Amino acid sequence: MSDQRIAVLGGGNMGRALIGGLLRSGTRPERVSVGETSEAARLALARELGVTATADNARAIENAALVVLAVKPYQAQAVLTALAPLLQLSRPLVVSVAAGARLASLEAWCGAGVPVVRAMPNRPALVGAGATALYAPPGVGPELRAAAERLARALGEVVWVPQEDHLDLVTALSGSGPAYFFLLAELMAEAGTGLGLDAATARRLATATLYGSGLMAATADADLAGLREAVTSKGGTTAAALAVFAGADFKGTVERALAAAARRSRELGAPAAGHS
Repeated sequence: MSDQRIAVLGGGNMGRALIGGLLRSGTRPERVSVGETSEAARLALARELGVTATADNARAIENAALVVLAVKPYQAQAVLTALAPLLQLSRPLVVSVAAGARLASLEAWCGAGVPVVRAMPNRPALVGAGATALYAPPGVGPELRAAAERLARALGEVVWVPQEDHLDLVTALSGSGPAYFFLLAELMAEAGTGLGLDAATARRLATATLYGSGLMAATADADLAGLREAVTSKGGTTAAALAVFAGADFKGTVERALAAAARRSRELGAPAAGHS
């Protein structure tokens, strides 16, 4: 991908994360152009990342083989419809990270013949440790799928889903998931403080435990149940805590929480929400 010209429309958090990942993986700064309306953001992108940033999206996508849509979802229609004539002439691969914008809408806004792939990254992409799910319709061939995957790998882990609707489930699991872990660590720290630890110590222990557990779970052959069981001695302290979780229907709570997030993702992507 280092020789392809890549345009990123939107220089916010996710756009910057993607650009940073591309540069770390070998893409040269001169191969990246950014369309960004904020002058302050353009100056920061040029100064900090060495990429060309312009307020003119049409200029940004000139000669680009791959265009990343990284604007706010409510901006997606206006951005793409304005560029549609140019997109239909050059037909770059468009990868959308605009949450909730459905493929049918994206394709209609780009115009006939423009290949589109949807990507659903999560917030840890900002530190190069993201999890991104990709969906491409049958008409997008292996070469373009490979290009989309190489792009997404700049943010971290990548998976493909076979149906677009599965992106709503991805949103519930990995998209919203960091907040669930942050909440658990927050509550653990608060509970530790309530039991007598000072707040700073409790927070350090909770966050270090979150970080270390994530590293252990991220190994290629990690068995989550096995990792949990390895920490849990029969009749020990961990078993006592897990028994409380089980008694409070922790499993059912997690299932209901993810179902609620997936349902809300579907609602936000519905035509009535203004995404198509």
